[in-house]
Amino acid sequence: MSVVVGIIVGLLILMLLVTGHEFGHFIAARRNGVEVEEFGIGFPPRAIAWRKVNGKWRRLKKSEWEKMPGKGLVLSLNWLPIGGFCQMKGESDADKAKGSFGASSFWSKTKILFAGVAMNWLMAFVVLTVLAWIGMPHFLEGQFEMEGDTKTVVTQPVTIGEVKNGSPASAAHLKEGDIVRQMRSLGCEEGECDAPDGERVFINVTDDLLAFDAKYAGQTVYMTYERNGDTNMVEMTLNEESEEYILGAGISGAAVYRSTWSAPIVGLATTAQLTGETFKGVGQLLWNLVTGVVRQLNFFDQSARESGAEAVKAAGDSVSGPVGIIGVLFPNMMSSGLNNLLFLTAIISISLAVMNVLPIPALDGGRWLLILSYKLRKKELTKEKEEKIVSRAFVALLIIVAVVTVIDVLRIIG
Repeated sequence: MSVVVGIIVGLLILMLLVTGHEFGHFIAARRNGVEVEEFGIGFPPRAIAWRKVNGKWRRLKKSEWEKMPGKGLVLSLNWLPIGGFCQMKGESDADKAKGSFGASSFWSKTKILFAGVAMNWLMAFVVLTVLAWIGMPHFLEGQFEMEGDTKTVVTQPVTIGEVKNGSPASAAHLKEGDIVRQMRSLGCEEGECDAPDGERVFINVTDDLLAFDAKYAGQTVYMTYERNGDTNMVEMTLNEESEEYILGAGISGAAVYRSTWSAPIVGLATTAQLTGETFKGVGQLLWNLVTGVVRQLNFFDQSARESGAEAVKAAGDSVSGPVGIIGVLFPNMMSSGLNNLLFLTAIISISLAVMNVLPIPALDGGRWLLILSYKLRKKELTKEKEEKIVSRAFVALLIIVAVVTVIDVLRIIG
């Protein structure tokens, strides 16, 4: 049942984010003199439609849908809950009818095309500002905090997970479920730090433990932990920094970080951080994909082909489509609490913004670049040329979405 609820919530949030994106286009179009013929929530087939007649909104009969009598904006609810749309008059750049998108100035077109992107960034900023106030989870290394106005609230203490055989954690007889309270370096075993370089760290969040382990890798340290209500201290020698796991055990823990007056600043800075990380992730994905394919074409070097296959696999593993987001991510985040669900919502909103500025003609950024390129060359972008370029890009995009969907399904089955 929780998975079903997670899927429903995921669909609703995705529809809200995409509809918000389209609402950005809607507002910008109306403010720049472009007529909007229909604004729809969800994708057709249509369920209900309204039109403003003589100053009053009137529900259209089903028989009127095809004829659509009169002029003016149509508002519709549609059956497929996967987004929304904003249908403007004369969306081709070559259309010169009054009130059409094509007849508007280049600056107006720029504002209209990027208004959806701006709306996604705005929604992410609002969500992250609310999170900064009620409790912001940390998923980024060096995630922004306003010093002096941040309170750490531990929601789950740092707990030992799976213990690997032959590891420092195993030698110290640590068990899954032990709660880590303190870490001490040499000279601190008796309580106070006697050694000049001794250090005692209270472990509140996982980053505290990871930072201590990295600092004292390969050295003998002391851990204070809690098991079944009893507090114990144990000596252990950590693995070297070159080892994959310095402690040799999985750890888990959760905390949120609350701000007051600085919540909008934290929301804005975190939006910028997540945007940068998203662009970086897209760049890494493309790099892995391109270099991976090139290496696999090297028929004279087996190791190059193997590394190429790994790079392509890494690119595939880093991508998740609608099925993965709705069927896996949202149900998982639902079980992790409201704060994590809201954080995921902000990430997806930023991802939609970043995706739509990419130079792909089927998307807002690519459409703008196409219009700009013809304007700079002083050539006419005919309706036929535009439709051919955009439709081919859209087909390519659909193929990518289909491939990612298959990968998502295989992951879920696996």
